[in-house]
Amino acid sequence: MKASVTQKTVEAAKPDAKPYEIRDTKLAGFICRVQPSGRKTYIVEYARGRRMTIGNAAVLTPAQAREKAKMILGQAAEGQDPALEKRKQKSGTLRAFIENEYRPWAKANRKQGDANCDRALKVFPALADRPLHEITAHQVDRIRTERLNAGRAPTTINRDVACLSGALSYAVRAKYIEVHPLADLKAADSDTSSKVRYLSDDEAKRLRAALRARDDEIREGRNRGNAWREERGRELMPAIPLDGYGDHLTPLVLLSLNTGVRRGEAFGLEWADVDFELQQVTIRGATSKKNRTRHIPLNTEALDALTRWHKQAGETKLVFTNRDGGRVDNVRKSWAGVLNAAKITGFRWHDMRHTFASWLVMRGVDLNTVRELLGHGDIKMTLRYAHLAPQHKADAVARLI
Repeated sequence: MKASVTQKTVEAAKPDAKPYEIRDTKLAGFICRVQPSGRKTYIVEYARGRRMTIGNAAVLTPAQAREKAKMILGQAAEGQDPALEKRKQKSGTLRAFIENEYRPWAKANRKQGDANCDRALKVFPALADRPLHEITAHQVDRIRTERLNAGRAPTTINRDVACLSGALSYAVRAKYIEVHPLADLKAADSDTSSKVRYLSDDEAKRLRAALRARDDEIREGRNRGNAWREERGRELMPAIPLDGYGDHLTPLVLLSLNTGVRRGEAFGLEWADVDFELQQVTIRGATSKKNRTRHIPLNTEALDALTRWHKQAGETKLVFTNRDGGRVDNVRKSWAGVLNAAKITGFRWHDMRHTFASWLVMRGVDLNTVRELLGHGDIKMTLRYAHLAPQHKADAVARLI
């Protein structure tokens, strides 16, 4: 309906079964919207299909709302988008947006959400206090170039930019900015076929030997300690069986080598995820990097390790627990000790995942199957192992003869 939006008109407007609008006859685009609940709101339509809410009629008078509507219509007449200008003011700086808006969402919806927020602010400090809508691809590219020239790896820099890009993507979805500033920024060139570190057969033998020696040492230490306690009438510690493990490290390593699970996936594994009858483990989406559930068969070594560990660990929820019965969160010291004893250098925990994939490819397993076992969302990630199957290329070239 059309009428002069006055205090009298607004007060006299009664709610209906459906929302309706009173369009002001004096100022085109000025509207009072009446909801079935009785709530009345002032709105300005500054272009066809483009509106902005001015405020609650219970708080603003028609005269106050009309003045605000005039300001917005004036901006539109000058070629500006008032809604966009309002979002720019709302967004504030990149730092404020990440801390107040993006971080709470990222923590709830992304595995590494909190860490990614920290990384974006740490890597791009020059942008942190810049208004969100002023961030450009050129600024990011300049910082990226400086880091490349400083010797940072392209893959690291691409991950850095991805953390920032994730925050900006959320800003677009939440309508803090209209266009993603990095939409056309291509990733830095990196060698996706670079050599991966995996264990040689000899290194694998030395690693297993070092693990056995460590378990034997812990068992002997436990036996000596219990003998000392028994002499003094004190409570004994649980004995470590001859076919058991000193602690969780050995079964954790053997599982990782034979299934390729990520460290966090192994740490979060529960006994309910282990099916001894089907001889497989299930990596739940809640604990996986890509939020995708996958099933991995257990070979003889992995199955034996989990069977023995289950017998020794007892009825715990988690497969691997710390001394307090909680989730294991780091094995750096014990892992470094084993590598040192085995005389293995330049090998990280994550390289056991590379070892699993590399061994599969070298034994003729096709890359797509390897991709499924690793939980890669894209075959591109798995292609880094393609060079380990040289026979396929040799067979292809041989066809030319």
